Amino acid sequence: MNVRSKEESRRHRRISNSRLSLVSCSEFFDRFQIVIQTSKIPAADRVPGRGYIGSICLNFCAGARCSFEKVLLNRMPPPEQQRVLAVQAARLYYYQGLTTEAVAAELKLSRPKVSRLLSFARQPGLVEIRIQDSLAQPQQLEHEIQRIFGIPAVRVVAAPPNSLEEQWLERVATFTANHLNGIVHSGMTIGIAWGTTLDAISRRLVPKPCKNVDIVQLNGSANVYAFNNYYIGEIFSRFAVNFGARAHLFPVPTFFDYPETKRAMLRERSIQRLSKMIQRTDLLIYSIGAIGARVPSHVYVGGYLEKKDFQELRRVGAVGDIATVFFRADGGYKDIPLNARASGPDLSLFQKTKHALCVVSGLGKVLGLRAALKGRLMNELIVDEPTAAELVKQS
Repeated sequence: MNVRSKEESRRHRRISNSRLSLVSCSEFFDRFQIVIQTSKIPAADRVPGRGYIGSICLNFCAGARCSFEKVLLNRMPPPEQQRVLAVQAARLYYYQGLTTEAVAAELKLSRPKVSRLLSFARQPGLVEIRIQDSLAQPQQLEHEIQRIFGIPAVRVVAAPPNSLEEQWLERVATFTANHLNGIVHSGMTIGIAWGTTLDAISRRLVPKPCKNVDIVQLNGSANVYAFNNYYIGEIFSRFAVNFGARAHLFPVPTFFDYPETKRAMLRERSIQRLSKMIQRTDLLIYSIGAIGARVPSHVYVGGYLEKKDFQELRRVGAVGDIATVFFRADGGYKDIPLNARASGPDLSLFQKTKHALCVVSGLGKVLGLRAALKGRLMNELIVDEPTAAELVKQS
């Protein structure tokens, strides 16, 4: 072979390698998006062709021996590496229908390792398996609630026959805790209203480290018997630790003694800062409070309301509350005297926030849930199956 033909052969190989690398890189960015989201790379560098990502991409496309995936994985702590590999294995197994043997060959791992990764992916909620059976009761209830109330998203959690309401709450809390891992991301501001349901969810959270997440308390938690409420503090502590977030507590009474005291407190700069954070939340997580629930709402049994307050709520026809702000059967909340002293946000916040997630469990909350749905006070609902069935029956 002459010198010219050797040079043409080398040039042909370089072009082929370059084309192969470019195709691989394009497919890789599409398939590996989750890795970029969960890694510690600054947001400005997540765009192909810029910064850290760009330099690796250029080296990759130039035919570098080490793959992009290995470079990223080697820079991650072991827990993140396992999470990334679990997502890759899950995509190949569930989306592309590959066998565990084929996934092992694709990722250059052993079959037992792939099996462990798939099990790991199901435990932290990276993979959510939902059986779309048109004849199944939960799916039918979801469609029916959406049809009746026009809510965009409904998730009905199945409950065993003849089970107790405490078990329904456990199932709903576990489902919600896993569901949150799919919707909580770095850079979010999350508003949380404390209570029995949120306490149950906080105890079942699955760790998902994020960056620059702020969790803000939507309503005060102090009452005449206790100003520092450790029960509420623990709820927010669990959420903050789970997502690596900053917790911002709202250090005011749940209900002020006088409306003018509330107005004066809200003029304080420290309180205004929290109020502004609440107004720009990306995600709200809350439940419906109800007086007659079998699993009682904390605000009704924790010493926050006096006998005269209960009488006043009955007089005005209040059927429930969100973040200790009360509403009537039609979803209206204006002109309820107790709301003038409540520390919770105006309920219009729940109507306009991009993602307002309401979690409900228990038959005693059906009346309040129906009213909240009528008032458009949520855009996603998670509810247990018996409660959903009763809601549809009463509607």
